[in-house]
Amino acid sequence: MSSSSRGERREIVRNALIESRLTPNAISLTGFVLCVVAAVLVAERLFFLSGVVFIIGSVCDTLDGRYSRMSGKGSPFGAFLDSTLDRIEEGVVLTTVAAYFAARHNEFAVSACVVAVLASLMVSYTRARAEALGVECKVGIATRAVRVVILSVGLLFAKGAGLADFELLAPAVYVLAGLSTITVLQRIFHVRKALTAPAAL
Repeated sequence: MSSSSRGERREIVRNALIESRLTPNAISLTGFVLCVVAAVLVAERLFFLSGVVFIIGSVCDTLDGRYSRMSGKGSPFGAFLDSTLDRIEEGVVLTTVAAYFAARHNEFAVSACVVAVLASLMVSYTRARAEALGVECKVGIATRAVRVVILSVGLLFAKGAGLADFELLAPAVYVLAGLSTITVLQRIFHVRKALTAPAAL
């Protein structure tokens, strides 16, 4: 297919999106609802189904930004809503995972869930604060996409999830907590270097 044909198809899709009633905020809210459903499924010990729903909800979170740019329907509030819901979604699912470990008297895993939630929030906060200071801050191992993959694998391969006889939920939480903490440190050092570096002459 020629580049001109691809460009024409993108233009047709873009026009169709502009004319539709679908909004980026609707996609963001759909992703949020799906992640809340995933949290409920964790509480019901339906880990595999929870993992599937969590993945779909997270995909919605990646699509809303692209849809916003493609359709031209984005707004400053929409961007704010998207970022806010992203933080809530991750925290809700990890909170129900922590409750699951608490019921099994696995205090170490519960603590790891708390660390994972706090660190994931700080990963986002450090970037937002850095960019408010004029420093681009996308560095670090555990971006949101990486964190979603890690938690999804943990849910899909949790004990009793149905995919073989694995128990990867606890290891996934440990990895998530560790990598998120490292990412926070990476961003702190990155911003420090950027703000203390001598200005170029």
